[in-house]
Amino acid sequence: MRFSRLIIIGFFLVLLGAVLPFLMVMGLVESTMILNFIAFASSVVGVFLGVIGTATYVGERRREQRQDEEWPE
Repeated sequence: MRFSRLIIIGFFLVLLGAVLPFLMVMGLVESTMILNFIAFASSVVGVFLGVIGTATYVGERRREQRQDEEWPE
């Protein structure tokens, strides 16, 4: 079940991309260029991983449904 890992990893990366800027705004973490880039990159990569994981999940489910329809037991 590789797709579930992709979705979970993507979720945590998006969460990190949202929490880091919040901490910077609150003043708990100093805003630096590299930290801003890490927050942005983790958010973007997280969204891509989530979309890829979801597409893989849907593709596998559709493939399973087609096989069940073609080969009734």
